[in-house]
Amino acid sequence: MDFVDQALARRLESAEEMPQVHYARLYQKLRPEINPAVEPICGGHMIFAGVGSPIGRTTGMGFDGTATAADLDRMEQFYRARGAPSQIDVCPLTDGSLFELLKPRGYELGELNNVLFRRLGNEELAPLPKGATIRNGDASRAEEFADIVVRAFYPDGNAPQGFTAMISPIYQVNGAILFVAEVDSQPVACGAGLIIPEHKILALFGAGTLPEYRRRGLQTALLRTRMAVAAEAGCEYAVIVTRGGTTSQHNAERLGFRLAYSKATLVKELKE
Repeated sequence: MDFVDQALARRLESAEEMPQVHYARLYQKLRPEINPAVEPICGGHMIFAGVGSPIGRTTGMGFDGTATAADLDRMEQFYRARGAPSQIDVCPLTDGSLFELLKPRGYELGELNNVLFRRLGNEELAPLPKGATIRNGDASRAEEFADIVVRAFYPDGNAPQGFTAMISPIYQVNGAILFVAEVDSQPVACGAGLIIPEHKILALFGAGTLPEYRRRGLQTALLRTRMAVAAEAGCEYAVIVTRGGTTSQHNAERLGFRLAYSKATLVKELKE
């Protein structure tokens, strides 16, 4: 069993860091009017992709103990200049010096997430139900995939305004691997991932299944397909980040994922 030390935790954190980096860089082309930005800081990245967006915060910062008060000043100014609260991810393996620097600055808990991981090996593809197939996706179908996810999470049609437009770029980021499950030639489920070669990590995200096609094993098949592709590409671990107690966590654990740690997003609101 793999022991999660600081070095492995830094690699696992890239599963949230690098998809956001690619997303924000794509947004610089798609939505330049909102001033999206990415800047390196202390081994991680500061990321901004719009005020109020769930995508865009500081991730991977300070694992090596190099962060200083001046670095935090720079991070806070990065977000303040864009009219956004400062947000930073920290986990139990983040160097303790960063926690000490954050303590007097008025940060509050924004959210908690679980980081689950699984070592990749000789991955077997899952059997599919009758009439189902899995096909490669591509960026040209981004809106179609986003629509599946919106209908999966908001079956009553009450998705927040602009939600589809916000999530569709995750299927267009550079290097994304995309798969769609079809039943009788109709797309009913999808899943995305990003191979992060410098860390040999597969980040898994962007999964959804239309409500009427759940409990058929489609997401299991999509997950195994993505892991097989990543293993073939040389990845050592697959990573899923999710809220605790969710169906996503339950499904991941059934496929051999285990909890690496829980991590917090800390937020410092803008002062009037």
